[in-house]
Amino acid sequence: MSDMVEVVIDSLRVSLTNQQRIVVLREIGMERYLPIWIGPYEAESITIALQEIEVARPQTHDLLKNFLIELNARLIRVEVSSLADDVFYGNLVVEANNQIVDIDSRPSDALALAVRAHVPILVARDVMDKAGIVPEKDLEPESETSDSTADKSEEGVQEENSDRLSIFEDFLQNLESDDPPDESEDDMDEDMPDEDDSEED
Repeated sequence: MSDMVEVVIDSLRVSLTNQQRIVVLREIGMERYLPIWIGPYEAESITIALQEIEVARPQTHDLLKNFLIELNARLIRVEVSSLADDVFYGNLVVEANNQIVDIDSRPSDALALAVRAHVPILVARDVMDKAGIVPEKDLEPESETSDSTADKSEEGVQEENSDRLSIFEDFLQNLESDDPPDESEDDMDEDMPDEDDSEED
């Protein structure tokens, strides 16, 4: 697992541009963040588990956790394993019958299970290096330079970073907040997309 870094859920937020939910993962020991788009129902499920809200009947992720327990299987950790075409891919690492099994999963479902089972959340290092954001560094104004050649060589990288950061600029300024993950600001009811809207991880 040397190619993985451990993260925690820093916050759950709502995009100001399209009202979609974003889960922000923070690398342990560093101020580096990984924002991932998730669906409203997965966001609600994660929030319920984080805030230890009691529900009358088991939700889908509670059912999955209970299913593993009844089968004498154990969730060891969850992973955000790769990123391709702007889609994040997740993985459940489960121990069953004295064997380790990898189960393909959306990151949102993996995170909802992780907060219920209290297991580590890991992100592939190359994913964090590619999509992770360091607010102080990434939002720093570009310094002027007299070397036009250096400007041209870095132009592509800066443009890519600008495009990526523009997606998350509406909440990056709030990453320093000490507030616990919370979606109590009426967004779970008033801002929830229609059920047939597609979600992305």
